[in-house]
Amino acid sequence: MTPNSYHTHTTFCDGKNTPEEMVREALRLGCTAIGFTGHSYTPFDESYCMSKEGTKEYKACVRSLQKKYAGQIRILLGVEQDFYSEEPTEDYDYVIGSVHYVKKGEVYLPVDESAERQTEIVNRYYGGDFYGLAEDYYANVAQLYRKTGCGLIGHFDLITKFNEKGALFDTEDPGYRAAAERALEALMMCPVAFEINTGAMARGYRTEAYPEKWIIGMLLRMGIMVVKTSDAHSKEDLLYGL
Repeated sequence: MTPNSYHTHTTFCDGKNTPEEMVREALRLGCTAIGFTGHSYTPFDESYCMSKEGTKEYKACVRSLQKKYAGQIRILLGVEQDFYSEEPTEDYDYVIGSVHYVKKGEVYLPVDESAERQTEIVNRYYGGDFYGLAEDYYANVAQLYRKTGCGLIGHFDLITKFNEKGALFDTEDPGYRAAAERALEALMMCPVAFEINTGAMARGYRTEAYPEKWIIGMLLRMGIMVVKTSDAHSKEDLLYGL
């Protein structure tokens, strides 16, 4: 059976294709559903997210596609709500909650921009201690449901995006594991599912999906629902790795 993906980006944020182009590709592939999840507006960084006006246009566009393709494919209007976004989410069919930044003082620090940027941040703000960054990152992740009201936890360990083969830090370090496990335990008490996200694989950063296998194992042992998503930013990657 052809899989579906419920984590999809378009030209309304940092994607390469329009929503209708993504719908047509989903139909071509034999999908029965597709979920759109534009990046919510963040005023401190507008480079990747939907603008305030663009958010209105995005909602109207996807709702119109729901009507246009009714009976052919189920189309869901979602949002990827960043931890630091203050935009309302009531108008969406579902919400993915994600952490893309940590905050030090009044500065928002991206965790997934590039390996060089992540290293620069660790050196400048954490004295070279990657595990200090991990502590702050997972403290935010632990609060995702409380902050965003999400139903799906996005790329739980996004902080490892550039850490293929332990290039930057050791994910078996006891301090790292403890920080991640605290976030897992907090979220397991909430009515959320976790995504298995192949986006970094599609873009050549990782050879395995988020989250790491030990985290997936923990989720499955605890009976937590997981949802496979592609985090697609182009139609070519709509079902990548699913």
